Amino acid sequence: METVSEIKCHNGIQGVYTHRSAALSCDMTFGLFLPQLAQSQKVPLIWFLSGLTCTHENAMVKAGAQSWAAQHDVALIFPDTSPRGVGVADDEAFDLGQGAGFYVNATQAPWAPHFKMWDYIAEELPSVMDSSFPIDMSRQSISGHSMGGHGALTLALRQPGRFKSVSAFAPICNPMKSDWGIKQFTAYLGEDKGLWAAHDASQLMAEHGFDGPILIDNGSEDPFLEKLRPEAFADAVAARGHNAQFRLQPGYDHSYFFISTFMQEHIAFHADYLR
Repeated sequence: METVSEIKCHNGIQGVYTHRSAALSCDMTFGLFLPQLAQSQKVPLIWFLSGLTCTHENAMVKAGAQSWAAQHDVALIFPDTSPRGVGVADDEAFDLGQGAGFYVNATQAPWAPHFKMWDYIAEELPSVMDSSFPIDMSRQSISGHSMGGHGALTLALRQPGRFKSVSAFAPICNPMKSDWGIKQFTAYLGEDKGLWAAHDASQLMAEHGFDGPILIDNGSEDPFLEKLRPEAFADAVAARGHNAQFRLQPGYDHSYFFISTFMQEHIAFHADYLR
């Protein structure tokens, strides 16, 4: 692993690191904020998974999360959203290929050799955190935005006991019935919809539930609400009588202005369960 940069931030360190990923067969970059407390002891970790077209940098720079993480003595990791580089398959469309990994393990050509984002986030990058940084891996929570919200929900729902809590900003909740899902699942996973269900948060909630608290924010002026289908996830939560908060924030859209406005509340939400 190589250090790209380490910069003092709210008395902690905002770092950027690269490493060779065995899961993705390419070099990957991630951002990691460590609060001041990490200089003397291990600290809890919140994952933030970004959305379509994003790199590790978008949320790291735009979400305003470090100040709140510093107040609660938690670390923040900002992974990239897909494999990248020469020889990695791509597409001209913004919602497929590089920048659009959808947090699945691709089985179809030309995506299968590199697009193993599930393995990367579920297994490989946690191992890097555990071996290389002062992180208490027994205390993790996860959040994300849009495609990253989809990833946060599915990772939490399919890994019981790993995350103390999960939150999301405008997540893709029902990709099996959305334009943001049908296209990508067909490309990455093929036509067998039985394989898709393992990556649909609404299906997973209906079948398995989640053993922790959930917080989801959507903006009332989000132009992509029809693609996100939050009502499908809300129905599945209600059917299970689960502990979840759904908030529709008046006047907000899908942007990082929306995310940065409510990031403080999401960090505090997770911190309550990470103590």
